[in-house]
Amino acid sequence: MEHARDLTLLPKAHLHLHFTGSMRPSTLLELADKYGVRLPDALTAGEPPKLRATDERGWFRFQRLYDAARSCLREPEDIRRLVREAAEEDVRDGSGWLEIQVDPTSYAPLLGGMIPAVEIILDAVDAASRETGLGMRVLIAANRMKHPLDARTLARLAVRYADRGVVGFGLSNDERRGMARDFDRAFAIARDGGLLAAPHGGELAGPSSVRDCLDDLHAARVGHGVRAAEDPRLLKRLADRQITCEVCPASNVALGVYERPEDVPLRRLFEAGVPMALGADDPLLFGSRLAAQYEIARRHHGFTDAELAELARQSVRGSAAPDEVQAKLLAGIDHWLTG
Repeated sequence: MEHARDLTLLPKAHLHLHFTGSMRPSTLLELADKYGVRLPDALTAGEPPKLRATDERGWFRFQRLYDAARSCLREPEDIRRLVREAAEEDVRDGSGWLEIQVDPTSYAPLLGGMIPAVEIILDAVDAASRETGLGMRVLIAANRMKHPLDARTLARLAVRYADRGVVGFGLSNDERRGMARDFDRAFAIARDGGLLAAPHGGELAGPSSVRDCLDDLHAARVGHGVRAAEDPRLLKRLADRQITCEVCPASNVALGVYERPEDVPLRRLFEAGVPMALGADDPLLFGSRLAAQYEIARRHHGFTDAELAELARQSVRGSAAPDEVQAKLLAGIDHWLTG
């Protein structure tokens, strides 16, 4: 039997981590106490909340918990702490590159407006990167539940800060609501400004939402994308074009997209040649971070260490990391496997 190498020592890139959802549970409790916020019992129970987002009520409950956590981020120091701790957790899990995703409109009212919010976040990312040695950048995401004009404003803002650490533009929230094509102009602005297009699709909705991300938004990566496994022709298209899917196994199970970890079609995507970047999505709510996603691939899908190394390589190649960072991480992956 193959000796199982330590997955926290496997160099990797983390491409699907949401801002508030990256928070440590202990930090959330401290900030709630600091500001006198009464959190829902599901956030104070000491274990991940029971979630199921495959219906409207379940998704609303998930969003309500997320909003409650976000309400505890009120001052620049809170933002700096969250980012620093997210970086520390990623380093502990073997990440050498993190692209953290944020919709700054959610934080702007308490941080002095949109531009101050973005600058506070980017300054925090820069400081955390220097302090921890983790390569770290930002993906600004629009919200499907808001008007497409808001997304255009965000896209212009993202492009404005492309030289300060913004590398991509996303589209989050429930893809069952809001047509991808309604946001095509926002994504055109982002792409024209040199940003990577990485909208969510193929999580709560099926393969058609992945196709919409490709056809209407010209996605270079797809957030989740896992439901593409239901369409062989779509799998071939993703593989042929080497479109990376940011697959989040623990999140998929927690939200009821799949019943069990072994039901997440990691093996189907992998064997079809679709590049994947495993991600933790929202560790605050789902209870596991980056290395645990690789453990799911090992334990529940029989991925060998050589295959896990290839997953790590795919995450690095799918990232916006500079060539020299990618080369260093890829060399580290080879060393993990052979050293």
